[in-house]
Amino acid sequence: MIQEKKSNKNIVAIITMFFIFAMISFVTNLAAPIGTIWGYQFEGNGVLGMMGNMMNFLAYLFMGIPAGNLLVKIGYKKTALWAMAVGVVGLAVQYLSSVVGTDTVLFTMESSVEKGGTLQVAEFPVTVNYFIYLLGAFICGFCVCMLNTVVNPMLNILGGGGNKGNQLIQAGGALNSLSATLTPFFVGALIGSLTKSTTMVDVAPLLWIGMAVFAAAFLIISFVNIPEPHLHKGGEKEVFEHSPWNFRHTVMGVIGIFIYVGVEIGIPGTLNFYLADQSATGAGVVGDASAIAGAIVAIYWLLMLVGRTLSSAISAKVSTRAQLIAVSATAIVLVVLAIFIPKTITLNMPGYSVSNGIVVAQVPVSALLLVLCGLCTSVMWGGIFNLAVEGLGKYTAQASGIFMMMVVGGGILPLIQQYLVKVGGYMNSYWLIVAALVYLLYYGVSGCKNVNKDIPVD
Repeated sequence: MIQEKKSNKNIVAIITMFFIFAMISFVTNLAAPIGTIWGYQFEGNGVLGMMGNMMNFLAYLFMGIPAGNLLVKIGYKKTALWAMAVGVVGLAVQYLSSVVGTDTVLFTMESSVEKGGTLQVAEFPVTVNYFIYLLGAFICGFCVCMLNTVVNPMLNILGGGGNKGNQLIQAGGALNSLSATLTPFFVGALIGSLTKSTTMVDVAPLLWIGMAVFAAAFLIISFVNIPEPHLHKGGEKEVFEHSPWNFRHTVMGVIGIFIYVGVEIGIPGTLNFYLADQSATGAGVVGDASAIAGAIVAIYWLLMLVGRTLSSAISAKVSTRAQLIAVSATAIVLVVLAIFIPKTITLNMPGYSVSNGIVVAQVPVSALLLVLCGLCTSVMWGGIFNLAVEGLGKYTAQASGIFMMMVVGGGILPLIQQYLVKVGGYMNSYWLIVAALVYLLYYGVSGCKNVNKDIPVD
């Protein structure tokens, strides 16, 4: 009877963690498609357009370790509640950017714009509301950082670590991917075709929905019982003789998380800009280009859902390490092919048009290859995290905070990639992704091995 009650309690906790996983994805994946609005306002400056995504992930650098410390001091449940409250504030600030400071110009900037086959210098105003938006994205970054810190170690613990722990992380990741699939699709549908009149007002409904969901989640989690393995009663204080930094496989996993999140965001983020830029594709992405781009990029996230669902089904039998090696190698092949295949070679893919609904869009074959990478990136997060915390024992919570700090890679690498776009074009920028994937392949082959088993972790 006692065992049955414990099992039921775990099921409720697992479902709660799955729900949190979905909210993480919703907030995170607002940034890149919304960035196309700012990029267009700034005369096609993709770097400035991607700054909201950068601010979202920059928050991890500041909040990662404090979030890990929060787990130890106040527990999983209270950390999650604080995160929900912060999420409401972040989305509210982003909404303010649609109505406040829209006419107040701080300064003007110049950007090189290709018109008629030649580069021309264009000036554009930078208004107050842009910085309000960036502040909101930064605050939302604090929210998702805390939520990520809670959900990953909690699912690993509830699954008992090892392959079972990875199985739960992948199952939660499937819901994360479902949310990620819908977010760029809805943003693209609300935007339609980018024009000078397109502003944050166009996506305000999604921000209001996000605030309502966070408020509802706060109330639900308030009544849910969540295990707190790191809280010690009776004033007992845990003694830490070492730290996660003493484990080589953990340190290399930290680097792996930094690189992986940059890959996961960089592939679809840059693809979204590429497909929305009709002059760049040279293909049939016409009309509501932003909506069509959002729908195609949504397929990437949908494939992440498929990949994580498959991984959760096989993870009890197929090792995490084998999965990471297989998907890293496959992704390298797909991205290299996408770089070399000429953009003039096209195919039809399903898209979405505000005026016509579901449509067939003609896009470069490279777009399909990059979309297929979603199957590969789908299992990387859970795999790297699972391998990097294996054998850490009481140092797991601290390590989770460090991992969250390194999620800043999701802001830095895509920003670097956007700079490479300006230097060498969209497809050549993906050599950065190839280099990152080579490291992840190495981590799966050799870097994930725990060579510090002599360190006591009990």
